[in-house]
Order: sequence, then C-alpha cells, then structure tokens
Amino acid sequence: MNTPKVSVIVPCYNREKYIEQCIGSLLSQSLSDIEIIFVNDGSTDNSRGIVANLAKNDERIQIIDQPNQGVATARNSGLKHASASYIMW
Repeated sequence: MNTPKVSVIVPCYNREKYIEQCIGSLLSQSLSDIEIIFVNDGSTDNSRGIVANLAKNDERIQIIDQPNQGVATARNSGLKHASASYIMW
C-alpha cells in the first residue's frame, strides 16, 4: 500500500455494539486512500475481535493494543503509528 493521504485514529474502549458500524462507515468513504488506526484501549468486550475480523479483508486497518489509559493516551499511541500527512480522530 502507498502512503495514505489521511490517517484516521479510532480510540476504543468497550464499544463492540458500535465499532463495526464505525469502521464500516470509514471504509465506505469516497476517499479510499486512508489508513484506519484502531487503538484498543484495554477493552474487555469483543471490540478488538470485531475489528480484527474486518482487518483480515482490508489492509487499511491497523490494530494497536494497550492497557486502558484513557482516550488522550490512545490518540497519542495512534499518532505514533500514523503515516499520512493529515490526521483525523
């Protein structure tokens, strides 16, 4: 994959009910030259598993795991892995 134009950082803590719709919405955008950085902030539900299944079929999805440290730390972790010139939360 070429360097994406936009990195979308998605911090997540126990959002299995909503995460599939969130990632699906990002994948269906008209700009396909993106990377989606999912930061699993110590979720204890199946949020990570749902994203991992979606990532099997789309190389634009990355997963970062960390212990629960809050949304600000999750965003900073995502920033460390972002490769695009533009960042979105």
